[in-house]
This record gives sequence, C-alpha cells and structure tokens, in this order.
Amino acid sequence: MKDQLEITRTNRKTLEKILNSYSLEELNKVPEGFSNNLIWNIAHVLVTQQLLVYRLSGLSPMIDDEIIDLYKKGTKTEKPVNQDEVDFIKDLLFSTVDKIEKDIDANIFTEYKEYPTSTGFVLRSIADAMMFNNYHEGVHLGYILALKKSL
Repeated sequence: MKDQLEITRTNRKTLEKILNSYSLEELNKVPEGFSNNLIWNIAHVLVTQQLLVYRLSGLSPMIDDEIIDLYKKGTKTEKPVNQDEVDFIKDLLFSTVDKIEKDIDANIFTEYKEYPTSTGFVLRSIADAMMFNNYHEGVHLGYILALKKSL
C-alpha cells in the first residue's frame, strides 16, 4: 500500500499548491454552474478518505463529526470558510496520510465493512479503500481544475 500512499501524497501536493495559490475569496467562490468551490472539494476529499479508511474499518476518523457533516458525500458549499479553516484543512492534507501510513504499519486495520460505492465498485478491504480513494481524489482534482478555469 506504500504506492497508494505515494499517489495520495502526490495528489495532496497539487491540492496544497492550489490552497497556496488562490486567495480566500477565490477559494470560497462558487462559480456559476457549479454547486461547490475549491475549498469544499479539497475538504471533501479529506473527509471521504477518513470515512473510507477509518469509519468503514470500525475506527474513529481523525476529523470530527462537525467537519465530516459539512463535507461528506451529498453536501454542498453552505458558507464561506475563514483563513483559520483553510489553514486547518491545509494541515490535514499530509497529517492524515502520515497517520494512515503509521496505522497500516501498526496493523490496526483488522476488519472492514463492505461498502458498495456509487460507481458500482465494492470496497471489501483497506487496500480497496486506498485504491478507490485515489480514484475519488482524481475525480475531484478534475472538478478543481474546471473550477479554476471558471474563477
């Protein structure tokens, strides 16, 4: 799973560049024709990873339920975020991946609740979750690139 983690880290570097390249106003802007903004998409991939990896393994995510409820599947941008929230999200980009790596090395992922994704792929293990997460992050990177062109 080291390769999967490296793919995640590579994507997160791209997301970090976006967070560092756009103003707070631009991160919060929902362009016409979109239902979310740059910061929602970035926070959404963090939340989704935590749910796929930890919650479906019967473990507690690193992100609290309040944040999960704002950015989980089926949500949309509800309010602008402030700079402290952007900084918090930025801090989670790599700390979540580092924690997953440590937890994989510690063999804490001993069970997994089977989960059929909306794409039809069924997750049956932590390895499936890591692979699917990278696919999911790639989809949202595509949305982010489209959003950038609309700003």
